[in-house]
Amino acid sequence: MQTAKRFVSRLTRQTLALVLAGGRGSRLHDLTKWRAKPAVPFGGKFRIIDFPLSNCINSGIGQVGVITQYKSHSLIRHIQRGWGFLRGELDEFMELLPAQQRIETSWYEGTADAVLQNLDIIRSHQPEYVLILAGDHVYKMDYGTMLAAHVEQEADITVGCIEVPVEEASAFGVMSVDEDLRITEFEEKPAHPKAMPGKPGTALVSMGIYVFSTKVLFDELLRDHKMDGNSSHDFGKDIIPSVIKRLRVTAFPFRDPVNNKVAYWRDVGTIDSLWQANLELIGISPELNLYDSDWPIWTYQEQLPPAKFVFDDDNRRGTAVDSMVAGGCIVSGAHVRHSLLFSQVRVHSFSEVEDSVIFPDVDIGRDCHIRKAVIDRGCRIPEGTRVGFDRTADEKRFHVSSKGVVLITPEMLGQDYPHGL
Repeated sequence: MQTAKRFVSRLTRQTLALVLAGGRGSRLHDLTKWRAKPAVPFGGKFRIIDFPLSNCINSGIGQVGVITQYKSHSLIRHIQRGWGFLRGELDEFMELLPAQQRIETSWYEGTADAVLQNLDIIRSHQPEYVLILAGDHVYKMDYGTMLAAHVEQEADITVGCIEVPVEEASAFGVMSVDEDLRITEFEEKPAHPKAMPGKPGTALVSMGIYVFSTKVLFDELLRDHKMDGNSSHDFGKDIIPSVIKRLRVTAFPFRDPVNNKVAYWRDVGTIDSLWQANLELIGISPELNLYDSDWPIWTYQEQLPPAKFVFDDDNRRGTAVDSMVAGGCIVSGAHVRHSLLFSQVRVHSFSEVEDSVIFPDVDIGRDCHIRKAVIDRGCRIPEGTRVGFDRTADEKRFHVSSKGVVLITPEMLGQDYPHGL
């Protein structure tokens, strides 16, 4: 066992991780109007990007580049504040790689192009392997096991994959594999996804995680670059489908190491999925355990006082039931049920908040009734506001999702966005 650990640790030290964090995240509507999707708050005190970055650190990968592009100010600010603890003298780093036209006089045109335009920087670090990660998924994963599988299978490229219901598979790259887990077919976002053999309701899809042997990565990026107008310069749409016949491309099924079941992984790319994934954390034994000291999720956090609940009158009692409440919150004579409150939220007297996700620095005025909502950072909810009871009325003021989740942002209330969004 010790030998296996040394083998994996050697591999992780020879690996450069590149986190693709430039996505617009348009399906999150106004939540990504002024921030990149990886910068969206999640889980009471984190941002989405904290999960893949924490996976790198916990896996022993200390060389990480974060590729940014779309409205990246708050994302860059968060990484500078929260991820400066890596030690340069140990050859650890967290580099920010914004679009800077290093090769072409254009911005990043696709995921593969984003990596290509940083080829000189990658080459300077001389990694044996390059781990490509999406910066907008929530999960906990030891990348060392995937690197070990890549080497043991003598693969050129390894694709992290997970099983999802067929009806959800059209949002992902769908693959077929043989008995040795070699990928035989790969189709990006097909209209009619193929089910897995023997599992008619399940499809095998890409997680947007790739391990490349470095030379293979360089060769394929340059080959794709020469395609000009015949390629969208994307890993899922172009690179992977083009190599499965020429190279050894294998799948790495992501499974829970304890029970060998399909592991927790969420693409929180819609208002509904973001709302649901946050509220799942409130459960007694949620699939994503944020209290796991063996696999901590690192982040930047302000130094804040504990949450406080004040007043204990019969009609004015500060309480929170089946909820998560972050530091700096004050629930003052109000009732919070089955909700998640990020830091420094104020809920004033006689208000009720239920089935809702409240981002940092929100102030909910007196006698407000909020149900099934996502409220963006810095909103000041006027006294007497009712949300989640009359869909027609909500749609006149706010965005209402297909499943009835009400999104409220400062602009919808005629207010300015806060600094540090």
